[in-house]
Amino acid sequence: MKKLLKLTLASIVFSTTIFGFTTNISANTGSTSSSLQSAQITSTTQNVRSNIIRTGHRFLGVPYRLGAEYETSRRFDCSSFTQYVYKRNGISLPRGARAQYNHGVKVARNDLRPGDLVFFSTKATLKYSRYSVKRIGHVGIYAGKNRVLHTYGKGGVKYNTMSSGWWDKHYVGAVRVIR
Repeated sequence: MKKLLKLTLASIVFSTTIFGFTTNISANTGSTSSSLQSAQITSTTQNVRSNIIRTGHRFLGVPYRLGAEYETSRRFDCSSFTQYVYKRNGISLPRGARAQYNHGVKVARNDLRPGDLVFFSTKATLKYSRYSVKRIGHVGIYAGKNRVLHTYGKGGVKYNTMSSGWWDKHYVGAVRVIR
């Protein structure tokens, strides 16, 4: 019976849905070992990514104010927006665009996925080297289809196309927090 169970675990990968998340579970027992050598549990992140975008979308039009904390002012600045949206989805982010840039795994622009954090320079930070974290002055959430969900200036929380003039020229990099 144990041998049959071992062989079954070694050759089957199955998925199950738990609380709205799909979890892929695979086991590898090795051919000569009598114990389970490794078990890998991997959760798909598609639901988390979608929920991040959905949560951020709910705040469209919420006004922008530099340094604002939503809980006290009902306004956001760029990093309090990303921090709040992620927190509502069970993910902690530090405050500040530069701190958030150092929080995740760097990803190439052509590998962006919805929910990744995208970073831009501003007029004040453009003077720094393009490879310096000091160049970062703005953060948003990549929403897919070359769009960024963020807050800045008039209109508050909004979507912008990243390939349009300013956004394309000021793009600095991206990090993946959701793995």
